[in-house]
Amino acid sequence: MIFDDSTCTLGEGPLWHPERGELFWFDVLSKRLHTKGTHWQFSRYVSAAGWIDRDRLLMADSIGLHVFDIASGTADQVAELEIDNPVTRSNDGRADPWGGFWIGTMGLNAEPRAGAIYRYFRGELRQLFPDITINNAICFAPDGGHAYFTDTPTKKIMRQRLASRDGWPEGDPEVWLDFGTTDWGPDGAVVDAAGNFWNAQWNANRVACYAPDGTLTQTVAFPAAQTTCPAFGGPGLRTLFCTSAADGLNGPDDGKTFATAVDTVGQAEHQVIL
Repeated sequence: MIFDDSTCTLGEGPLWHPERGELFWFDVLSKRLHTKGTHWQFSRYVSAAGWIDRDRLLMADSIGLHVFDIASGTADQVAELEIDNPVTRSNDGRADPWGGFWIGTMGLNAEPRAGAIYRYFRGELRQLFPDITINNAICFAPDGGHAYFTDTPTKKIMRQRLASRDGWPEGDPEVWLDFGTTDWGPDGAVVDAAGNFWNAQWNANRVACYAPDGTLTQTVAFPAAQTTCPAFGGPGLRTLFCTSAADGLNGPDDGKTFATAVDTVGQAEHQVIL
C-alpha cells in the first residue's frame, strides 16, 4: 500500500501525469515537489499543479502560478497570486475541463477567512470565492456541469454550477454534503469517471467515496491519520493514490504516500491550456 516512503510534513496535491505515467505530489511545508525517487526543493511554499504537456507543469506557490520545466527544474511565473499578502500561501488546486486552473489560498497559520479561490483561464486570474479559511476538494464532474470545493472548517462540500461554454461559475454555490459535527474534516478530493466523489478525510485515516446523489458508497482505509488528497492513476486509472501529513504526529506511516487498487475507473486529469 505504501507507494513512496518519503515522509511529508504536509503531503498534498497528487497529480497523475497521463503522458508520463508518473505521479507528482507536494510537501507543502517542506517546500518540495516530489515524484518517486526524486524531489525538487523550492524557496517558497508549493502546493498544487496541473500538466501542460509532457515536460511542463503549471505550479502554484505562495506568490503566483509558474510554468515548471521538469527536466531543468526551472520555473517561469505567468500570474501573480496574492503577491503583496505575506499572510497567505497557495493550497489546493486542479485543472478544469476547459483547460483552466483553479487554485486556493489560505493563511500560513489558517487565519480565519484569509484566503480565497481563484481561476486562471486564458491568461487571466480571477477571484471566484473570497473569505476562505482552508480551501480543499477542488474537483470537477465528468460532464463539466459542476465544480466541487470546501472550506474545511465548515465541514461542508459545496457544489458550483459551471457555464458549458467556458467553465465560469453560474449562480451561487450550494451545500452538497454537510459533515456536521464529525471529529474529522474534509480535505482534498477527486471525481472518478462515473461522477463519484472521493474525499480524503483529515483525522479519519481514510478516503470516502460518495455517489453523485451524495450517498456514501465505500471507504478506503490508510495507515495514516491525516490523509490529505487522493488521485487516480496507474494502468487504466484504476489505482487510488493518497497523500498524508506527518505534521504533529509520529506514527510510522504518517506523511507517506499510498497506492491501492480500486474497483472503479478514475477521471484523467485535465490538461492546462496556456
